[in-house]
Amino acid sequence: MSTNPVIEAKGLDLTFETNDGPVHALKGVDLAVDKGDFVSFIGPSGCGKTTFLRCIAGLEHPTGGTLTVNGMTPDEARKSRAYGYVFQAAGLYPWRTIAGNVRLPLEIMGYPKSEHAGRIEKVLDLVDLKGFGKKFPWQLSGGMQQRASIARALAFDADIMLMDEPFGALDEIVRDHLNEQLLDLWARTEKTIAFVTHSIPEAVYLSTKIVVMSPRPGRITDVIESPLPKERPLDIRDSKEFLDVAHRVREGLREGHSYD
Repeated sequence: MSTNPVIEAKGLDLTFETNDGPVHALKGVDLAVDKGDFVSFIGPSGCGKTTFLRCIAGLEHPTGGTLTVNGMTPDEARKSRAYGYVFQAAGLYPWRTIAGNVRLPLEIMGYPKSEHAGRIEKVLDLVDLKGFGKKFPWQLSGGMQQRASIARALAFDADIMLMDEPFGALDEIVRDHLNEQLLDLWARTEKTIAFVTHSIPEAVYLSTKIVVMSPRPGRITDVIESPLPKERPLDIRDSKEFLDVAHRVREGLREGHSYD
């Protein structure tokens, strides 16, 4: 564990005020994410996984505790282009080509036009979409659209990738393939990745660290350091080590529900 985590939460609380009274979305969250970690957040719907990711991104503001990203507040980190964000849906503009969609953050952030083509070519190559820049989103499969969305988040080369169930809507075969590709991408870029999922096998397969969360209010019930090697063929999911970690995640989820 490094002394300077990339993301650090201490006693983090978030309460939403609603017409029906306060909703405690997060309570007492303590977590440190180190540079180069691949951290998955798993838990039932309503446990605060996405809310915590949105706090890291500065899209929600905690009501208690502290949260730093690269030693800054989340708002400061956002302004310094510290992270890329990949949403559940690809969210590509249908009237823009794939290259045009990837170019969007470069335009918004004011990158010199002379850099655009090189950056777009590099990230499309990284996500195995070389040669698809002139296609439109409707010409690509769901899995390819999501890879284009990842390319867009990579375009400005942020050190941190925040990913909110990016493969949740895809079928299992496509999801497996994209999981393999994401691990390869992570190994090549050495990004720090925070990844929200509902899938136990996905969390165990991808992560160096698995954060198990409980519902109402969202708390961390377990943080599991993965014993799996960095090189992970898909058939590692049949190994005893993999199944043992999956069992511990499942137990943590069950324990979380016992608080209800």
